[in-house]
Amino acid sequence: MTRRARVEPEQVGLPRGSDRRVPGLRRGEAAGLAGVSVEYYARLERGAISGASRAVLDGIARALLMDDAEREHLYRLASRADAPGRRAPRRERGVLGWRPSASLQWFLDSAGTAAALVGNGRTDLLAWNLLGRALMQEMIDSSTTPTPNFARFIFLEPVARRFYPDWDTAAAVNVAQLRTEAGRNPRDKVLHELVGELCTRSDHFRRLWGRHDVWHHESGTKRYHHPVVGELTLHYDGLDIVGHPGVQLTVLTAEPGSLDYETLQLLGAWSNPEAEPHDHPNTTPPGTAAAASGRRNET
Repeated sequence: MTRRARVEPEQVGLPRGSDRRVPGLRRGEAAGLAGVSVEYYARLERGAISGASRAVLDGIARALLMDDAEREHLYRLASRADAPGRRAPRRERGVLGWRPSASLQWFLDSAGTAAALVGNGRTDLLAWNLLGRALMQEMIDSSTTPTPNFARFIFLEPVARRFYPDWDTAAAVNVAQLRTEAGRNPRDKVLHELVGELCTRSDHFRRLWGRHDVWHHESGTKRYHHPVVGELTLHYDGLDIVGHPGVQLTVLTAEPGSLDYETLQLLGAWSNPEAEPHDHPNTTPPGTAAAASGRRNET
C-alpha cells in the first residue's frame, strides 16, 4: 500500500482525472498494471501473499516502480509466506553473538588510512579498526548497551544531529535498513525489541517505520561533523562477509590527496595510541579542529 501511494498516475502513463481521492494509484489501476484482478490484488495488499507466482510478483514490482531493494524485499516476504505451519527456520548464523575472528580483526587493524566498521542488519556496530573507532567515538562512548547501535544513537542521542549534517537522510536510511532486516529475519526477537523501544521513544522513528522503506547498503558518500576534525565527506562501500549472513564490512575512504583524505589522516594521527604523548592527548588537541577548519576555508 505504501508503494502504491508513492506512484503518481503520470509516472505510469495514466491520466490523473479530477475525482482522485487517494494518494498515488488507485487499487484498480495498480491491479491493471500488474496484470491481475482487483480482487486478487486486494488480497495481496491484505497480506495473503502465499502462493503468488514469480510472474505476479514481477508484475506488481513493475507496476509500483520498485527498485532492486524493494523487489528483493517483496520476493523475500512471499518466500516466507509460502511455508505456513512449518517449523520456524533455523536462526541464521551471524545474527546474535557474532564476533570477528582474529584474522579479520588483524585485517581491520591493517587498514591504516581508512575507517573500517563491521555491523549487522540490526545496525549494531560489532567491530572496528582504530580509525573507525575514532570516527564513531561519540556513538561508542555514549552507548548504553554492550554493543553500540546506530539506530539508538541516531534517534536517541541529541549529539547525532550534529554528527550527521544530513540527519534526516541518515535517519531514513537507518530505518530502511532495519525494515530490510525484518524481512530477511522476521523472527529476530532482539530486532523486535529494538524496533519496539524506538517506536516508543521516538515519534520520528515511528513515522519512518510506518513508511515500509527498504534499502541496500552498497556504496555512496556520507557527511560527518566530527568533534575533533570537523567536516568530513567520505566514500563508503559495503562488503558482505561470506559465511556470515547479515554481517557486513563498511570501508570509509577519501580520495588520496584530497582535503577529506588529509582530515581523515589527521583524525587517525590524533587517535593513534603509538604516537608520542604530546601528539596523543586524552582530550581534543588544542587547535586541531580549528586547523582543519582553516584548511577548508582556504579551498
